[in-house]
Amino acid sequence: MKHRHDPDGQRLPIKLDTTSNGEFEPVPLSPANRLANRLAQEAATANARRAGVSRREFLVSSCGAASTLLAFNAANAAAGKNGGRYELPADAALEPELAAAALEGEEFIFDVQGHYVNPTGAWLAGVPDGRKPLSFAPKAACALAEQPGDRSYLQCLGPEEFIKDVFLDSDTDMMVLSFVPSRADAEPLTIEEADATRRIVDEMEGSHRLLLHGRVNPNQAGDIESMDELAERWGVSAWKTYTQWGPDGRGFYLSDEETGIPFIERARDLGVKVICIHKGIPFGEQSYEHSQCRDIGVVARAFPDVAFIVYHSGFVPGRPEGPYEARGEVDGIDTLVRSLIDNGVEPNSNVYAELGSTWRFLMRDPEQAAHGLGKLLRYCGEDNVLWGTDSIWYGSPQDQIQAFRSFQIDESLQAAHGYPAMTPALRAKVFGLNATRPYGIDAAEVRLRAGNDPLEQRRRAYRHEPDPHFLTRGPRNRREFLSLLGWNGGSRV
Repeated sequence: MKHRHDPDGQRLPIKLDTTSNGEFEPVPLSPANRLANRLAQEAATANARRAGVSRREFLVSSCGAASTLLAFNAANAAAGKNGGRYELPADAALEPELAAAALEGEEFIFDVQGHYVNPTGAWLAGVPDGRKPLSFAPKAACALAEQPGDRSYLQCLGPEEFIKDVFLDSDTDMMVLSFVPSRADAEPLTIEEADATRRIVDEMEGSHRLLLHGRVNPNQAGDIESMDELAERWGVSAWKTYTQWGPDGRGFYLSDEETGIPFIERARDLGVKVICIHKGIPFGEQSYEHSQCRDIGVVARAFPDVAFIVYHSGFVPGRPEGPYEARGEVDGIDTLVRSLIDNGVEPNSNVYAELGSTWRFLMRDPEQAAHGLGKLLRYCGEDNVLWGTDSIWYGSPQDQIQAFRSFQIDESLQAAHGYPAMTPALRAKVFGLNATRPYGIDAAEVRLRAGNDPLEQRRRAYRHEPDPHFLTRGPRNRREFLSLLGWNGGSRV
């Protein structure tokens, strides 16, 4: 079958839905979002007929993605949301050359936040017989789900589908495998399992398409002591921590003398001076303050030789993003901006803002996206905003890539708030060039080595008859969110 996935073309290539990455409760779609999806479905039928192809063939093409984004523009304009837009000509819905010019590209794409689940890992040992962890995972998402066994559907969240989603169905060149917060005995993916997948890809002529994080929660016994092994045995490229997480439900600040400071000092001693900190996307009311960014500027000023990558950039799903407020209480991205300003941390220094889940959520509201991106580019710096997608929770990241390639901040907001225009050069920086600095990567060398490796050859062959599923894989409602949280060893507070 040419199109195993969605042969009737019912799924849109730009996935506007309620899916979360499992770290926040899914937020319902707005009326404008629902209108956007309806207009996009109507346009797909009409444009496929005009192009003389099936709906599925149309939606898999760049014209299908262009048609969908143009429908989103129409819905946002009807809702009076004019601060941001997907900038592409109306004829791109039917002219492949115009669609390709707007949505295809040759940028070096280095995604600094990726995830998958080990479908046969030790984390399943505590699951009672008959129970189905992550039962919301779409069973139609991969052929591996058709294998025998009640839990074969978990293969759709595993390493093989991870490689397909990220490296075949998207333009991603490199990715950093990261980790979720959990007790050491309840990790859906361990460092050993992540390293096994990295080695599979690395062995493809040494292209080194995957880097690894080392998970460290300094408020959990033994984690700081484990950093030596993570650095020396596993060769981690950075550390990942969650300041609002703790084994007793209590988080910490990076500036705390008992936890955060010893963690930073050990990272420096080991020579891995890249620290990735989950900020924003709070897990609940308990330790909410630790999800905010007030400590980032403090430690960035105290440790100028350490790169601090702020995952999610302090973004809080469901909290509207507008212009930076210099006075009063702040939340969301504004907590990062204020911390940098208050501590005299200049743009383009040692604090980086990462977009995983943040851009995916902001895609739903281009006006909020304009403020969110505009603030990060202005205050963190145009050289210090990093591409991340939180895939594979959102399926293939290609739709996030296509939306970002065409996104533009309205000229009125540029003038009013000092936001930059989204130029091809600026997008290329965010997509990957900016991340080369903290990670010590030579983009030209990576692309040269990966240009004809087995994975690239497989990608080229696949794209003669691509078959993306256009599905997301994370929880879509409160019940599914709580289920995932429970399997991670967490609790809703």
